[in-house]
Amino acid sequence: MSRRFLITVIAVLVIGTAAGLMAGLFFGTTRDLPQIEALKSFKPSSVSRVYSEDGVLLAEFYAEKRDPVPLAIVPTFLQNAIINTEDRNFYDHNGVDLKGIARAIVKDIIARDFVEGASTITQQLAKTLFLTREKSIDRKLKEAILAFQLERRYTKEEILELYLNQIYFGSGAYGVESASRIYFGKGVSELTLAECALLAGLPKSPSRYSPLVNPDKAIKRRDLVLKLLYNRHRITERAYKAAVEEPLALNGQKGRIHQAPYFIDYLKKELAGIVGLDRLYQDGLTIHTTLNLKLQIAGEASVAKNMARLEARMKKNRIKNPSPQCAFFAMDTKTGAILAMAGGRDFRKSPFNRATQAKRQPGSSFKPFIYGLAVEQGIDQNQMILDSPVSFSMGRGKKPWQPKNFSKKYSGEITLRKALALSKNIPAVRLADTIGVANVAAYARRLGITSPLSNNLSLSLGTSETTLMELTRAYAVFPNQGIRSTPMGITRIENRHGRTIWEGRPTHAVAIKRDDAAVITDMLAAVVTEGTGKQALSIGKPLAGKTGTTDNYRDALFLGFSPYVAAGVWVGNDDYTPLGRLETGARAALPIWTDLMETAWKNRPSAHFDIPDGVTTRHMDPDSGRITPEPVKGSVPALFKTP
Repeated sequence: MSRRFLITVIAVLVIGTAAGLMAGLFFGTTRDLPQIEALKSFKPSSVSRVYSEDGVLLAEFYAEKRDPVPLAIVPTFLQNAIINTEDRNFYDHNGVDLKGIARAIVKDIIARDFVEGASTITQQLAKTLFLTREKSIDRKLKEAILAFQLERRYTKEEILELYLNQIYFGSGAYGVESASRIYFGKGVSELTLAECALLAGLPKSPSRYSPLVNPDKAIKRRDLVLKLLYNRHRITERAYKAAVEEPLALNGQKGRIHQAPYFIDYLKKELAGIVGLDRLYQDGLTIHTTLNLKLQIAGEASVAKNMARLEARMKKNRIKNPSPQCAFFAMDTKTGAILAMAGGRDFRKSPFNRATQAKRQPGSSFKPFIYGLAVEQGIDQNQMILDSPVSFSMGRGKKPWQPKNFSKKYSGEITLRKALALSKNIPAVRLADTIGVANVAAYARRLGITSPLSNNLSLSLGTSETTLMELTRAYAVFPNQGIRSTPMGITRIENRHGRTIWEGRPTHAVAIKRDDAAVITDMLAAVVTEGTGKQALSIGKPLAGKTGTTDNYRDALFLGFSPYVAAGVWVGNDDYTPLGRLETGARAALPIWTDLMETAWKNRPSAHFDIPDGVTTRHMDPDSGRITPEPVKGSVPALFKTP
């Protein structure tokens, strides 16, 4: 065997072995690579948005905030800044920058660690879309191979657009549009040169250079990017100097606190049951709600104003460190649409929803259910009832129950209309004893009270705890002709393509007869015109309602309605301590309710409460109950069921 032949054989074996090893390495590296074709159907998670009834954005839900935009609307300054910062040879390589890799390898060997990357924009895109963030030779090889495939199938402009819409910019923002809105409160097309440079400096280390976390470092990084653009003749000296002098003007969004946060949190639980949390946070849904933003804002402003006044009164009464809470709930009387909601004074400090979750004693605001049942049983509002001290036996060996009026004063014989208007306790207790406590509880449940109700006479004074939403729902039956509506907050849900995938429909049920509803509505209107709710007369529109105050001024409430809107307000301390002397429903809660209803009446046509054919208007003396054929001094028009 000749020497030349032997050398040839050895060379062939070495080359074959090397080729085999390389092929093995190649197939070993690529066998589990994702298919690049998947990019065609790639759908990143999108932002779901929640809107008020008039189309105002209330909130956004997202796991990764993404708002994809076409490359055409991304400022050239931002495109150049990204390319010059992340991959200056972007338009000259085929996905992998070999010179950059060689330079990085030398530095990594010297440092004996991964101290410098050499990933191109295409490689970064491949890693973002298909790979993990693990630092290893294997991942780098896969990244390079995927980058080559991306360059073969997509243009440089398409790759850049994908990159700009996928890269992470910190604070939950993925893509330039989301980053622009989070940091600057405007779309990417509106960014200045300085703002473009700031965004371009973020991908290197989003958390370190975030302007919301480290504004000083963000500015230094921005100025470095601007210097780079100037040195490479991408911007003029004049533009460079103006940009580095531009102050940092941030949007200031550091958390996802929405408008009407208690309402949004309430809806989140509803949405979890309708579409599931995964779809809510990833599918880019559009959620249309019933919230009336003007009413919501008016309610929140009134809470801030009146709670500050309450705190001042509490301090004057020597209550240390006062921190009273407040809740309000408003709904459309006919549809059940939730128009406004607040479960506390500050969602950031206390997300507990006192409108829907807190159970408190309603006090005298429970009395309309007693009088409503009396009307249903055929008792007229001019009937007389005794308002005098009374004692009820509680059984052998037990102390008798002796309820008292709030004022500790008694009027003797009094009409049902006046007893309700003045919120007398004794007449309510006597009436409940006559018509049956169990019947009163059943009547309240028909109207929408779902909380447990006690089967004793103290129920007549509102000792059984319930939620503000339940009470408001029950009151809404009266102006709605006796029909109970289920509160609803969502009208329609659309997918990312605008197709409706769920639609809310009002739910109704007949609770009481229309004639009975009209009479009790008339009696509750007397609370405003003749009784404890006179402050609401300032609005000059048809209103009805009832105050509520619990023992030792622990809870203050006002529940009521117009022909269009039912609303409830609660004020109290979370620890059940007193609000202070004379902090009744009329003083602590009614001012907020009045502000709500004044706003609720704006831009609505005039309307009156329902007067069906089965009732008759008569003139009565509210003190004696005497009916007169014509109006006389002191008489009031009142509704009676037609025999």
